[in-house]
Amino acid sequence: MKLLYNYLKNYKGLIAFALLLAAINQIFSFLDPWIFRKIIDKYVTHYQNYTTEEFFKGAGMLILAAMGVAMVSRIAKNFQDYYVNVITQRLGARIYSDGLAHSLELPYQVFEDQRSGETLGILQKVRIDTEKLIIATINILFTSIIGIIFVFIYAVNIHWLIAVFYIAVIPVLGTVSSVLSKKIKVVQKNIVSETTALAGSTTESLRNIELVKSLGLSSQEIKRLNSTTDKILGLELKKVKYVRSLSFVQGTLVNLLRNGIIFLMMFLIYDGQITIGEFFSLFLYSFFIFGPLQELGNIINTYRETEVSLANFKSIMSTPKEVRPSNPVRIDHITDLSFQNVSFKHLTANRNALNHISFSTKKGQTIAFVGPSGSGKTTLVKLLVGLYLPKEGQILYNHVPYSDINLDQLREQIGFVTQDTQLFSGTIRENLLFVRPEATDAECMEVLQKAACQTLLARADKGLDTMIGEGGVKVSGGEKQRLSIARSLLRRPDILVFDEATSALDSLTEEEITKTIRDVSVMDERITILIAHRLSTIMHADRIYVLEKGDIAESGRHHELLEERGLYYAMWRQQIGEREEV
Repeated sequence: MKLLYNYLKNYKGLIAFALLLAAINQIFSFLDPWIFRKIIDKYVTHYQNYTTEEFFKGAGMLILAAMGVAMVSRIAKNFQDYYVNVITQRLGARIYSDGLAHSLELPYQVFEDQRSGETLGILQKVRIDTEKLIIATINILFTSIIGIIFVFIYAVNIHWLIAVFYIAVIPVLGTVSSVLSKKIKVVQKNIVSETTALAGSTTESLRNIELVKSLGLSSQEIKRLNSTTDKILGLELKKVKYVRSLSFVQGTLVNLLRNGIIFLMMFLIYDGQITIGEFFSLFLYSFFIFGPLQELGNIINTYRETEVSLANFKSIMSTPKEVRPSNPVRIDHITDLSFQNVSFKHLTANRNALNHISFSTKKGQTIAFVGPSGSGKTTLVKLLVGLYLPKEGQILYNHVPYSDINLDQLREQIGFVTQDTQLFSGTIRENLLFVRPEATDAECMEVLQKAACQTLLARADKGLDTMIGEGGVKVSGGEKQRLSIARSLLRRPDILVFDEATSALDSLTEEEITKTIRDVSVMDERITILIAHRLSTIMHADRIYVLEKGDIAESGRHHELLEERGLYYAMWRQQIGEREEV
């Protein structure tokens, strides 16, 4: 809860004003029974002591006073609700945006070890729970405290014994609530954990809906998700049992205490120590006080939910961000890249994904990495762009270690075409300008031509303003890849990385894209790095590195590696050599 308090300090002025309005609302609403007491004691029970004019004038003034305090109470309540909503909306938005901003600055590996949607689920839950807690605290708990203080002072002035009965409610309810709420917290923690897992599972199922439906696994997925839902249902019912038990015990205690107070006041009336008006005013106050106190169970439940949500939120906020140098070296253009004895291991792996990798390249050169699946090619690319950090060794850009460079500034100079194309629902122009907002239409059309997007452009009736994706032109896997290549070319990067860029393309399109890659590579403008399974796409590289189980098994130009008759030769023969012989 200290974390929530730190956030609330930013709104202490608004909170103080909301509490003042709540106090005014409660105090003026509590004046109504006091006025009612005056009407009963002065005019109802002693009406014979007044003339008709005196009776209606005196009683009328008190009724007008009651209407006045009710109006003040309603006005204060209206503004109270407004400012409470302002506080909760601002607080919720601040918590959510801070959590989102921090999450986006976390190391990539943190997200690799999570299910999709888990972080979003945690941020949404903590936002909702904190808003509910603030509303309940101000509108119910705080106003109840003001009411208890008011009634206690009022009761002391009437008879001290009544005040003792009223104040006795607090320790009794507090003890019972504390015992049962601890059990609620344990169950709530499990509920949040399972709900977060369900959000992740559901997101994965929907994201992979094509695979699920094409393999006829819908029923299997429904059963899997339903099993988690049933587990959550069981926990929710268990929580409901504790909450209802708490509410039942609280309600029973409150009812006993209220009836005890009524019995005491009837005795005091009989004994002549209090008036009928005082009896009725205190009777009405019992509803004002004990009604909200019966909601204490729900408030405690909200508190426990928020406590668990804040703990999960704190775990996100306490996760270290990407390491950033205090005085980063600025690199305006990357002209030299080298790996020096770099090793890397995934967090959950038993062995290194890469072992003592060393190579160097410079502007104008094209290098390629090939190898079987699992040899470490994609891991190497992620190290290159700073998504992973080396376990051992150094990565140098212009002879400057990666640890001395602002990685965000560095990444602005890297073009990245992955095997899993990432496009956004929107226009062709919006997808291209995502990486370079100031680019002109002519530049956009130029890179689209270079990436062999002519077929897509022929179907784009609105040109660059044509919508793609949801509600727009449906694009094939190959067209998505070509758009991704065009987007990378538009950035004019110093390092251009193609990670299996032609893996989703047909043979004819592959030849066109390979030609584009070659045309880009021969220009002395940048460093080009190719990651490929298909060796035909990297034959022109200045140097080819063959990876096997995380090690560089061979390196050289295409013809040199064929002459060695090693792993590269075997891969070449499998893909091309045998076909040529046929």
